[in-house]
Amino acid sequence: MATLYNQSDRNTRLTWVYITGFLVFVIGVGYVFANAMGNSAILYGAVIFSVIMSFGSYWWSDKIVLSMSGAKEVTHDNARELYHLVENLCITAGLPVPKIYIIEDSAPNAFATGRDPEHGVICVTSGLLDKLEKVELEGVLAHELSHIGNRDILLSTVIVVLVGFITLLADWFRHWAFFGGKSDDRDRGQLGVILMIAAIVLSVLAPIAGMLMQLAISRKREFLADADGALLTRYPEGLARALEKISQDQEPLEAANRATAHLYIANPFKGKKVSKLFMTHPPIEERIVALRGMNIK
Repeated sequence: MATLYNQSDRNTRLTWVYITGFLVFVIGVGYVFANAMGNSAILYGAVIFSVIMSFGSYWWSDKIVLSMSGAKEVTHDNARELYHLVENLCITAGLPVPKIYIIEDSAPNAFATGRDPEHGVICVTSGLLDKLEKVELEGVLAHELSHIGNRDILLSTVIVVLVGFITLLADWFRHWAFFGGKSDDRDRGQLGVILMIAAIVLSVLAPIAGMLMQLAISRKREFLADADGALLTRYPEGLARALEKISQDQEPLEAANRATAHLYIANPFKGKKVSKLFMTHPPIEERIVALRGMNIK
């Protein structure tokens, strides 16, 4: 069975696979856009910028995500109960105590970020602290610490930045093609027309491909973190009850957006019915059933 103890190396390797794949993908998209626009500088710019973004996302993705979320760091002095809960769980898990951040938002939710356990961050909303009982909050914190121990967070936060860049590149090209582009397709013949059509199609499909990459990563790791979190607290019911309360609360999280939604413990966009294929998280009902079916002695 996959656990906290054997997932770290796998997720680190998978991160570099995704970064490499992203580089190849952006270079290919840049090549098509450059030829469609008749400007080779676009290809060079795409390559340089994608390299910077890829390795920048490895080192600074946690800061980018926290900034996007409007989170503020707290310390032992101004959030003692929360700090002690995290500290005690870290001692049990054998993990360093992460930095702790709070988002001032009444919707209950939480996420973890950071490139490795030594640079881990747990972020919770003020609504989570107000609405959950201690054992429920402990279950959520254990779930997020499991993400840190598994190095899920490195993979997830890197994807936030990479998907954002792909979307910006596609949006920029569509704006150029429909509002600012100067077409010389007739001068370049049939190949120019084909490349322009291919570039327009890519500008539509690239963000979708990025989103599907995000979804492919997100759902499976939630089940694993639920199981590891329950093993950490030895009380699956605490996390199950927390998930019930979070899912029943219909207030959407204003700090969340499409790029960061998959990081949270539960879908931050409430009241929106979507196909299971396009969900950022497994159905809450399935997660609760799995937790209540665990036999921990």
